[in-house]
Amino acid sequence: MLVLNCSTKLLMLEKMLKSHFPESLKVYGAVMNINRGNPFQKEVVLDSWPDFKAVITRRQKEAETDNLDHYTNAYAVFYKDVKAYQGLLEECDVINWDQVFQIQGLQSELCDVSKAIAHSKRLDVKLTSFQAVHFSPVSTLPDTSFLKSSPPRLTYLSVADADLLNRTWSRGGNEQCLRYIANLISCFPSVCVRDDKGNPVSWSITDQFATMCHGYTLPEHRRKGYSRLVALTLARKLQSRGFPSQGNVLDDNAASIGLLKSIHAEFLPCRFHRLILTPAAFSGRVHL
Repeated sequence: MLVLNCSTKLLMLEKMLKSHFPESLKVYGAVMNINRGNPFQKEVVLDSWPDFKAVITRRQKEAETDNLDHYTNAYAVFYKDVKAYQGLLEECDVINWDQVFQIQGLQSELCDVSKAIAHSKRLDVKLTSFQAVHFSPVSTLPDTSFLKSSPPRLTYLSVADADLLNRTWSRGGNEQCLRYIANLISCFPSVCVRDDKGNPVSWSITDQFATMCHGYTLPEHRRKGYSRLVALTLARKLQSRGFPSQGNVLDDNAASIGLLKSIHAEFLPCRFHRLILTPAAFSGRVHL
């Protein structure tokens, strides 16, 4: 195992990962954030350098942690050789198996390998798979003139909005998610539409892997074009900063799939896999 701390080598790794799109997108997004101030206190672990065969991004060990917070305790994975990834998992100091955490990536073999090792350590594993999407370069946005002179208006989220997002996110509704969303809003780009009282009615945020997530419009404000506008605006904001504009969508989310198709998002050939792993000591105490 090698922890890559050198800023020059991290920039080299960022460039190297680009040649392995789309499978490397999650790790690439995390490495980009590390190279741009590292607001989420991440680090990179590899099997070797520079001819690595597996790379994992994880939370820095010195960072404050909550053992129930699988949102923040997240690892992104990319490998050229799945056996090298398995070797990293089997090393004693790469993964913290004593807390609830998640592993995510865009390669299918990581699921079986991760589950096998987790089960050997008596961890419960919940797997969810999504369609992965990438947004084409956004050159023009829908007409926003109706949002400039008076409410509703197009703007960004603040930490004060975290409670609303926590209550409306299908993965939320708990203390750990509330804190996680507040951190995302503080660290990464977001977009929202606010009503005449200044309250968000439609929004999307960016996560620690530079992935667009939690796109949501309050039911009473749907069919007004807000979701389309928010998605395209956030994609353009990420692209203007050099980030890939990527997202994930569940297979049964027909409304979001229809929206993504209408704005010509590219559905990638690989799928996004997220595993949430729970030690027996925390069974029944975790919001999944």
